[in-house]
Amino acid sequence: MAKMKAAIFVEKNRIVLDDKDIPEIGPLDALVRITTTTICGTDVHILRGEYPVAKGLTIGHEPVGVIERLGSQVRGFHEGQRVIAGAITPSGQSYACLCGCGSQDGPDTRHGFRATGGWKFGNTIDGCQAEYVRVPDALANLCPIPDGLSDEAVLMCPDIMSTGFSGAERAEVNIGDSVAVFALGPIGLCAVAGARLKGATTIIGVDTVAARLSVARGLGATHVVDFKQGDVVKQIMDLTDGRGVDVAIEALGTQGTFESALRVLRPGGKLSSLGVYSSDLRIPVDAYAAGLGDLSILSTLCPGGKERMRRLMAVVASGQVDLKPLVTHRFKLDDIEAAYELFASQRDGVMKIAITP
Repeated sequence: MAKMKAAIFVEKNRIVLDDKDIPEIGPLDALVRITTTTICGTDVHILRGEYPVAKGLTIGHEPVGVIERLGSQVRGFHEGQRVIAGAITPSGQSYACLCGCGSQDGPDTRHGFRATGGWKFGNTIDGCQAEYVRVPDALANLCPIPDGLSDEAVLMCPDIMSTGFSGAERAEVNIGDSVAVFALGPIGLCAVAGARLKGATTIIGVDTVAARLSVARGLGATHVVDFKQGDVVKQIMDLTDGRGVDVAIEALGTQGTFESALRVLRPGGKLSSLGVYSSDLRIPVDAYAAGLGDLSILSTLCPGGKERMRRLMAVVASGQVDLKPLVTHRFKLDDIEAAYELFASQRDGVMKIAITP
């Protein structure tokens, strides 16, 4: 069989570039030649053994590319067409999908639900840090890239933009709301942009890296808080005159950020959690008002599917959000092991890395 290069999970702390068979496709699938992809924080959790995947799996879930081959039942697309697919690839057929929970897709279960079941790339099937990727259920997941948009312009759509925006959407941010976003990595920065688009008028970004605080301001943060400059909860409560925020978005996945997000909520506020947690969370009884504060804690796995991708690319095409500045580094696929080392260590101001053939 013809071979391709792919980033493969070998064991804890080892993702390596190796040769692998180019994927075969079924009648509902598409084979996409990858032109640009990237590394996600979740991939680092996999690298470190904090999120289990099978040995030998190709990693990556953020594909931008060109259709190489189509399954016999895939209509409305053509070979050579530029497309993206979401990090979440729902079947479109399960009960979960049909009630709007495609991220929790379980088409092979009796009841149609499986926790995180929509996340297949680099989790349960081979992902896209490779020369080619098989896109399952292509009619539900492939989305053409509008003319005039570059690969890097849409690179955040499959995951980072979809996830960050969903933090604001799930919490039902309203016009005039106050929102605090904890951790201004790529997802947190997209949460800032999503909160602005939803109508928040006070948006507080929390981090300590000057470049990220600056980008947050460019994406809509009205205030930034450096957590190394004092008690972050006190700083946010001071900014809100002691009221607290309507919505706190937690975008890192640690006990500390989760607890701080809970403590800055006003009574009746919403904590929107986007973090991937690698240990049990503790809810302090005082911050939770002993269960009597009308607080809501929400979690979200980014929405996927072609309609989600179409909408996100429409936002990009409109010029309302420019996420290209999040791409701080560029590597060839041949050098992806070095790219992982840089991204995992968070050196040199890295935010997102564009990986090209």
